[in-house]
Amino acid sequence: MRERWLDRFAQVMGRLVPDAITACVLLLVILFAAALALGNSLVKTMEAYYQGLWMLLPFTMQMTLIIVLSSVLGSTPFFRKAIRSLSQIPKTANHVVILSVLLCALASYLYWGLGLALSPIVAIHFARQAERKGIAIDFPFLMSVLWASNAAWQYGLSASAPLLVATPGHFLEKQIGIIPLSTTIWSPAAIAHEILFVAAILAAGCLLMPKQCRMVSSFPGVARILEATALPESAPLTWSERIERNSLGTLVLCVFLAGWLYLHFAVRRLSLDINSLNTILLLSSLLLHGSVHAFTKALQQAITTAWPVIVLYHLYAGVAGLIQYTNTGETLAGIVSTVATPLTFPFLTAAISAVFAIFIPSSGGQWAIQGFVTAKSAMAVGVSVQRGILALSIGDHMGNLTSPFWYVIVAGIANVDFRSFFGYGLLFALIWFSIGVAVFTFLPC
Repeated sequence: MRERWLDRFAQVMGRLVPDAITACVLLLVILFAAALALGNSLVKTMEAYYQGLWMLLPFTMQMTLIIVLSSVLGSTPFFRKAIRSLSQIPKTANHVVILSVLLCALASYLYWGLGLALSPIVAIHFARQAERKGIAIDFPFLMSVLWASNAAWQYGLSASAPLLVATPGHFLEKQIGIIPLSTTIWSPAAIAHEILFVAAILAAGCLLMPKQCRMVSSFPGVARILEATALPESAPLTWSERIERNSLGTLVLCVFLAGWLYLHFAVRRLSLDINSLNTILLLSSLLLHGSVHAFTKALQQAITTAWPVIVLYHLYAGVAGLIQYTNTGETLAGIVSTVATPLTFPFLTAAISAVFAIFIPSSGGQWAIQGFVTAKSAMAVGVSVQRGILALSIGDHMGNLTSPFWYVIVAGIANVDFRSFFGYGLLFALIWFSIGVAVFTFLPC
């Protein structure tokens, strides 16, 4: 009965949820009305939307590069061969779930973009090998399980807010100082949350696998993922084509990129940030592809996975402008300091953050908007700023797991309809939120 109920729920949610642009329009109307109801004039509210609409242009390009370069890196022969080899190991459905979840969670912990790019590829190859062996694996359900496992990045090496507040010169340094990573992502509470959530994902993935499985072969759109990307050359290469396939040009570019990283980390002693992460991704992709020709071919295929970001981030930026440049955001967040106690603060912070995350699909952007209020509320209530940062991250990813925005990107990589696995993701959102609130309420951080 449990599996049948979960399947019906996933199907209903898949029929009800609109695409990301339509959802953004609905959010825009709701927030615009809320701003007017809170006393903002029509002119001021429109001015706020005007200020917000194009304010994320640099960030949009950074995020586009993260998604595209992560996909390019995931398509390198090294990762393809590794995933294909690992996909042959499982002998039961539980083995498929356990190995694939651990693989994606580890990739996401190291770097969120890598986990985002690899999880659909892992789902495809593991599901294909399972089908060949006669192992019953529901492909959409496996997609949702592996997308949920990507939440490990929130307290991993690319965690946005913890990295920002650990960087000298961040915009809240005067209020909260420099907060080391040892008290945020490496605190006992954050480590416990990573372990507990991955364990919960493994249990849910093994216990709730649908009985009526939709095999990966029934999704014709994934065929292009399984096809070889390189075709045999049928004609002699020209001089320019030989240069494109020569590794010397790639090595020269890699030397300059390595020099950039040396200046960033060793000379200027700056911390890990979005630009340095993208430089590492670009350097790694070039090295593992080996030639400009192979890199360019992979880039042409990967660029299609970033289409939602290119326009949607600006639509979301307009919504974010209504929050940031009217009193709407302050009014909502101000409730926390008046009604919260040390016990209820993590829940209220996570809940409000989840609402904001639906509007703002960016952890860094969300912290920029909510950071001051969260830190101020934490100090007023009598809890550590670190607890506020970590609780905010719970709400941030709750939004990621309930908004269609990121589902569209993951589905685009696998070339399937995001509605086929969106409903299952809501179950994992509930698990994520419940564990997070409990952990950051009672464990030390």
